[in-house]
Amino acid sequence: MKLPYFLLFLSAFCLGQSPEYPKDYFRSPLDIPLFASGSFAELRGNHFHSGLDFKTQQKEGLPVYAAADGFVSRIKISEKGYGKAIYITHPNGFTSVYGHLKKFDGPIADFIRKRQYAQKSYEIEIFPLAGELSVKKGQIIAFSGNTGSSGGAHLHFEIRDTKTEDIINPMFFGFDMLMPDTKMPNINDLVVYAVGDSAVVNNSQRPIPLNLSLQPNGSYLADKVLAKGAIGFGINVYDLSDKNFNWNGIYKVETFLNGSKFYDYEFDRFSFDETRYINNFIDFYRYKTINQTVQKLFYKKVYPFAPVSHNKKNGQITVLPDMVYNYRIEISDFHKNKRIINIPIQYSGANAAIAREQKKTPYFLKSANDNNYTKDNVSVFIPAGSFYEDFYMDFDVKDNVLFLHNETVPVHNNLTVTFDVTDIPNLNREKTFISRMDGNTSEYFTTSKKGNLFSIRTKDLGKFKLMTDTIAPKIYRPSFTEGADLEKRDSISVRINDDLSGIKEYNGYINGKWILMDYDFKTKSLTHYFSDAIYEEGKNELKVVVSDKMGNSTIFETHFFKTKTQPPVEKTN
Repeated sequence: MKLPYFLLFLSAFCLGQSPEYPKDYFRSPLDIPLFASGSFAELRGNHFHSGLDFKTQQKEGLPVYAAADGFVSRIKISEKGYGKAIYITHPNGFTSVYGHLKKFDGPIADFIRKRQYAQKSYEIEIFPLAGELSVKKGQIIAFSGNTGSSGGAHLHFEIRDTKTEDIINPMFFGFDMLMPDTKMPNINDLVVYAVGDSAVVNNSQRPIPLNLSLQPNGSYLADKVLAKGAIGFGINVYDLSDKNFNWNGIYKVETFLNGSKFYDYEFDRFSFDETRYINNFIDFYRYKTINQTVQKLFYKKVYPFAPVSHNKKNGQITVLPDMVYNYRIEISDFHKNKRIINIPIQYSGANAAIAREQKKTPYFLKSANDNNYTKDNVSVFIPAGSFYEDFYMDFDVKDNVLFLHNETVPVHNNLTVTFDVTDIPNLNREKTFISRMDGNTSEYFTTSKKGNLFSIRTKDLGKFKLMTDTIAPKIYRPSFTEGADLEKRDSISVRINDDLSGIKEYNGYINGKWILMDYDFKTKSLTHYFSDAIYEEGKNELKVVVSDKMGNSTIFETHFFKTKTQPPVEKTN
């Protein structure tokens, strides 16, 4: 008797094995050859990439197809993130996701447009019920685009466990067969670290890049490491696939010490709750200072990131006297193409000629404890677990400006920053917020105001100050001249911008009726499509109202015509 699929899945999970995912259940969401511009769990800013990015031939508007039968269970349209996105729940226990879409198709488009007009909002999130928007495998649901935080035209595609919402590597579902790959991963950098307090590596306590020499068999041999104490390694790597020149992330890493498995991880699945652990997974200091992404093959403190948490050892090698070690790193892509690095390690009792960088301050932060810092009119509360490691915190307040360390230390959980404005004269409280400064650029934070206490929650370090915004947003560069006849045009647009607190709300009206205007934050444009049929024959009055987050508003008004060209009247004799 055959077990139902979900029982096979459960039994495999309970046994600690990778479940047998269906290989032919899902079809490609595109009808073109698939090439990935982004791989699953690829290392991104503050997160692991949660799906596959499919190239769309450097253009928008390609049909996007439902990967399998199911129903649309979620629709989200936002300025950033996935932009215009559709979620389809399938009867086999998985959900497929399609992001950065240009527009939707058919009944889905009609359903969304009605909701947007009902809510009078471009940004919406809807959770249709089963049966409201059913789809068939291969049905066109949308068209590819570049909306949200996309850096170029492509389709973002995910497969999730419907129940847990964990993201699963789509390659398990047969997509590996659609993207041939015979190329080995490539190595940019190998770095060795003196991890322990008294550890030394090649006469240094600071991270040391190692030279690599390519061997005839395709493996690499590193320079010999002379060390003592606890050390670890990190790699900066990328993967290529056939007929594709994008530098994508790798799938799997295994390390071996003297022939025995030592430390490993592979990117099969993870949860969104885990994604910020990327900042502990990589050498965050190196990333912030020299823009090099090195993934560490060790950790200092245990942290609950599923791909590494199964390891019984922390990846650190304790180098002892009179010992020689052979350390091997195997780096693989999903197609089992493998690159190997061999590293000889030998004990050396030499002391460090280069000491580790460490600035001691009066504020030693223990990451396992709650921490409070207060000076003058500013306080900072740091809950336990907000940082991955203990360190000396830079903390100071000068002229109502908070200096809270710097960006080279990653933050995992929100900190609370509070300014007491009691003694600040002539403060415009309604228009004032707490800002983080990046050079001369200010970053707005939603500011809670309770009496004289102004507070924010943040996962960033740096310089914070109070800023006042009394300047209204700008509305500029309309796509037509006032009074123009737009009969042959399918849309109108304006640009909007706000330099301080940022855009909060935008509304457009034609002849007093609210109109839907798509907002693209990358081009700062609001666009209305005449296909919504709000305009009238003849003269139309357009009004656009834009407000920032401090309540400053701007109104733009103009008019245009939509007149049909009349056929010429035939003359009669």
